[in-house]
Amino acid sequence: MDDAKILKRAARGDETAFLLLYERHCDALFRFTCGLVGQAESAEEITHDCFLSLIRQPRRFDSSKASLRTYLFAAARNLAFKHFRRTAREVLVGEVPDELSSLGEDEPLLKLLSEEVSNKVQEAIAKLPPLQREALLLFEYEGLSLAEIAQVVGMDVGAVNARLHRARAGLRRLLAPYFKSTCEVASVGGELL
Repeated sequence: MDDAKILKRAARGDETAFLLLYERHCDALFRFTCGLVGQAESAEEITHDCFLSLIRQPRRFDSSKASLRTYLFAAARNLAFKHFRRTAREVLVGEVPDELSSLGEDEPLLKLLSEEVSNKVQEAIAKLPPLQREALLLFEYEGLSLAEIAQVVGMDVGAVNARLHRARAGLRRLLAPYFKSTCEVASVGGELL
């Protein structure tokens, strides 16, 4: 059953339907929101508020304009930026759940390096301007298309593409010193790890 039909049932008080929508979209909204605000508690609150708003005012969602997933990301984005204005400061990514796939090996050095790289990437993402960070998080981590991101942020696809391009360039610039020093250390003794 598609989200729009399930939302209609949830709006009529069907708790099972609401839970189904929540389970389908909660994790992705939390990851995105946590990436924006950088605090798990705030991200949980924003995610919760997003679903409460949806269930209280289900008519605000128009399936002819966007998918429910896109609508929820837009709502989460708006709530995250309200959070920024309310706290009057920008916070850093710190507790984004680690989404690295399993290495398939139990080698401790590979796991350690993987965790270190993940932490460096998260730190670099946190240093990006918020609008670039949201484009990157939605595209790379949540798998939204450029058109879907454009709907979420209320911009045209070209502007989203430019933000994504600037975000990737910023990441390359921020991570270059780390990878250069890592490669130099790894190549000691003539062998590259």
